[in-house]
Amino acid sequence: MIQGSLVALVTPMDAAGNLDWDSLAKLVEWHVEQGTNAIVAMGTTGESATLAVKEHMAVVKAVIDQVAGRIPVIAGTGANSTSEAVELTSQAKELGADACLSVTPYYNKPTQEGLYQHHRHIAEAVDIDQILYNVPGRTGVDMLAETALRLAEIDNIVGIKEATGDMDRAKAIIDAKPEGFAVYSGDDETAVELMLLGGHGDISVTANVAPNLLSKLCDLAINGQTEEARKLQEELMPLHKAMFVESNPIPVKWAVAEMGLMQHGLRLPMTHLAERYHAQVREALSALK
Repeated sequence: MIQGSLVALVTPMDAAGNLDWDSLAKLVEWHVEQGTNAIVAMGTTGESATLAVKEHMAVVKAVIDQVAGRIPVIAGTGANSTSEAVELTSQAKELGADACLSVTPYYNKPTQEGLYQHHRHIAEAVDIDQILYNVPGRTGVDMLAETALRLAEIDNIVGIKEATGDMDRAKAIIDAKPEGFAVYSGDDETAVELMLLGGHGDISVTANVAPNLLSKLCDLAINGQTEEARKLQEELMPLHKAMFVESNPIPVKWAVAEMGLMQHGLRLPMTHLAERYHAQVREALSALK
């Protein structure tokens, strides 16, 4: 079971939106050195929605090759087309990903039965560990706890990224899940509370700018060191909030670039962080030094 701080890695680009392979390699090395427990490549924060399939898989391959087995790599392979999700997941397996992250189908708003059949089909089609990803604020569809638990009975569906921030939902899944099924937070602000309930980690945006602290935070929370975990979380809260002053990954990409780790680069329809938020993000970053 993969546990701890799983960074939802940004995808470096230049000012024209071209992929920046040198910065990607440096970012991966930095995360390994800083104690990040696993890397999620080509998730929401990686701008998967704006990359062509060939580019998407090239980024996954580059991360896997750079990591070279030192920590797990989870490939984002979700799609609103079941056949496309199977294709992406199959390619990720061939490239050597340790697991795949599969978002609920967005825009077309399937029923709970549709969600079940979608994820079951992918799991049966590709023999690789798969993590469900529930983020209704982006997809327009909410995978209920009952559906997640049905899917948890499938052998190679090994976890869920629960990004609602709903602790009652998280507890319901944690309390009823089968052994070996991991529950990860997908919401940095509530991640500590989910882990204190028995969750297994945080698929984190904030880890892009504070990997060592997020790794420490997850370790404290997973090991039940409640007071210490909540104290560190309180210190990190301004940074968590700063990472979402505009739609993810706009603030976090600006922050990573400000730290000198990559260029300022996004693809439309994402735009650069509005100037009125620059001071807030800088202040949150400087508070960590």
